[in-house]
Amino acid sequence: MSGGDKKQSEPARMSDEGTTPLRDFAASILLILGLWQTIVWLTGVPHYILPGPLAVAAALADNLLLIAWHARVTAIEVILGMIFGVVLGAISALYLMISPFARRFFMPILVLSQTVPVFALAPILILWLGYGLGSKIAMTILIIYFPVTSTFFDGLRATPGGYLDLAQSMQASGLRILFYVRLPAALPALSSGLRLAAVYAPIGAIIGEWVGASQGLGYLMLLANGRVKIDLMCAALITLCGFTILLRMLVGLLCARLDRWSGQSL
Repeated sequence: MSGGDKKQSEPARMSDEGTTPLRDFAASILLILGLWQTIVWLTGVPHYILPGPLAVAAALADNLLLIAWHARVTAIEVILGMIFGVVLGAISALYLMISPFARRFFMPILVLSQTVPVFALAPILILWLGYGLGSKIAMTILIIYFPVTSTFFDGLRATPGGYLDLAQSMQASGLRILFYVRLPAALPALSSGLRLAAVYAPIGAIIGEWVGASQGLGYLMLLANGRVKIDLMCAALITLCGFTILLRMLVGLLCARLDRWSGQSL
């Protein structure tokens, strides 16, 4: 193959690699919807127990403005919770890296905190912070804080020894090594934490809305379930799934940039 042909084939290959996951994802969604509708048709299950995807799509169209309004509230909770949770987790990981005292006393507390189910903390947060956005944002922070802190801290500790030896031979200080060597090397690990946070963050917001709220997709799901509007409940659930997938894709794009920047910085 000539050099010109090779250059022409590389963009096509990259384009195929970029579109293949989307095609596979769309095919999986269509397969799930087809199986769902087939089960409804074959079993004759009552509408109030399992509505078909066509009925859910109709409910989504009929209640689009209502669902969009509640989705906006949940999106605000998730995005603010992610921002605060990621920043707090990253700062905590950096502090653990530079402080032996923190690694000795704070790390066991951090691990111990994961033995408490997040759902059990929701009523306490509702009591302390009320039924507004604050308690839902706090729930989101709690559920993503440990994954971000843990993955980023592990990445900081796993810096290749050759980089550290080179920095020490150049008489670099501890803080310079942390920010100019360890931090760029740990960005792929931070990216892993961000990807996990994008999936877990909506769970925290929904748990908070289930325990106590007057708005949001979680509240709408409970309201629809109590009124036996299962099609509306499923429509709200599918909206939540769509939002989570979109958030995960956007975070994935950001993480790809971080990974490229990490490779260029080292």
